[in-house]
Amino acid sequence: MSDVADIFRKYRHQLQRFIVKRVSSKEDSEDILQDVFYRLSKIDMEENPIQSISSWLYAVARNLIIDRSRKRGEEELFRQPEVDDDHSLVEELTQLIFDDEASPELDYAKALVWEELAVALSELPAEQRTVFELTELQGFSFRDISESTGVTVNTLISRKRRAVLHLRKRLAGLYSELFG
Repeated sequence: MSDVADIFRKYRHQLQRFIVKRVSSKEDSEDILQDVFYRLSKIDMEENPIQSISSWLYAVARNLIIDRSRKRGEEELFRQPEVDDDHSLVEELTQLIFDDEASPELDYAKALVWEELAVALSELPAEQRTVFELTELQGFSFRDISESTGVTVNTLISRKRRAVLHLRKRLAGLYSELFG
């Protein structure tokens, strides 16, 4: 997949959600998203192939968010993280399982992650498992979940935080194997 337009169509929504969680204004998030794909368009993919497009996109987005914050000197550019907005083990593993790139090695890694994630999620209390699955695997916001369940956003954030802490501990070995 070397066509920037194809990559844009494939990754735009998930990358935009990633950026929106980390900046305070819609305009900033749109500018950063455009800049990520502009930088991608400047790369000669035949001369300098990118091994993992999704990892490259997220790394560039993170760097642009940080650069924009430094350049403006605005602390408020960053939103307060909802749970754990650093590029954590859980986030990398969930990105891996949703990555559409295919190879025998990647398919095997995805199968391992799904298997270990399913076991780790089954160990969680139902409330924690549900909020993690809804936010990370299905893309719902805390606000949407709160409105549909009547549970406060703060309670949902707390439940997800406990789920993430458990999953981090439980999946640390797998993460080390895959990402070294």
